Amino acid sequence: MAFEPPRRLVRALGETQRSGSNGSGGSNGTGEWLDKLPMLAQQAVDLRELTVERVQAPGGRSSLVLLVRQADGTPAVLKLAPPRARPESERAALAHWDGRGAVQLLNPADAQGVLLLERLRPDLSVRSLPEAKALLEAAGTLRRLWVEPPATHVFETVAERTGRQAEAMRAAASADSEVAPLVDAALAARGELLAGPPEERLLHGTFRQSKVLAGERMPWLAVGPDPVVGECAFDLARLVRDRVEDLIASPSGSSITRRRVKRLAESLEVDQERLRGWTLFRAVESGVRAGRVGRPQDAELLLEFAGWL
Repeated sequence: MAFEPPRRLVRALGETQRSGSNGSGGSNGTGEWLDKLPMLAQQAVDLRELTVERVQAPGGRSSLVLLVRQADGTPAVLKLAPPRARPESERAALAHWDGRGAVQLLNPADAQGVLLLERLRPDLSVRSLPEAKALLEAAGTLRRLWVEPPATHVFETVAERTGRQAEAMRAAASADSEVAPLVDAALAARGELLAGPPEERLLHGTFRQSKVLAGERMPWLAVGPDPVVGECAFDLARLVRDRVEDLIASPSGSSITRRRVKRLAESLEVDQERLRGWTLFRAVESGVRAGRVGRPQDAELLLEFAGWL
């Protein structure tokens, strides 16, 4: 069959081409990978003797996901991602979690850039639940992922990742005086947070409600990590702003946000001020990035949210 990449993937990889792999512009190889993707997918399927059911659409923003069956008929998922998406880092994290709170990796020693995963229910995420229940289930899943990293590991640290992001944020602030105050506040928060003692935990890195899917082995399991090592508040910060469009639309959105920070911090035993600080940094970083790649509505929502913090 022809493996046509979903439009969402093509659009997202186009954004990364425009922004560059580190936010400073330049080529990052995603265009070349996208051109080769049909061939790469066919090779991956043939090599593992898989039967393809369908391409998962709309799919992710950084990978092609195929619903497949193995030679013995067992359902699985085949995921192909470009090097910029750090698939080998994802493989290492999934292997370390070994199915505890996350999707099970079925090919820990397989070829680079190709992940064979247990089949979850791709169309049923925690986001489909009522908001309060969704936050509860998502937080419980996230807690299971926060384990000590391997003694020798390949993962970025929070300091390293946010350092790269901070460079792009400074460039945006110098070019746009309107975002400069929020960028200054976010960078100041980052400096204070990194001055404290580091907490060495393996984190999901890009956790949100849509990253938690229903499964057979466990009710809910996390997928799609971009793992990083650091303090738990950094991971939880992305969950705070889930359904940000609903928060912005609510007349009491700012007070709901503050209560959410407090509730999540208490339920997962995370320092509330550190959670607020990382939520600010990550919201401003995402808002600046959205503006840079041509998503002005997303940028406006995220920066308004950040202003409440």
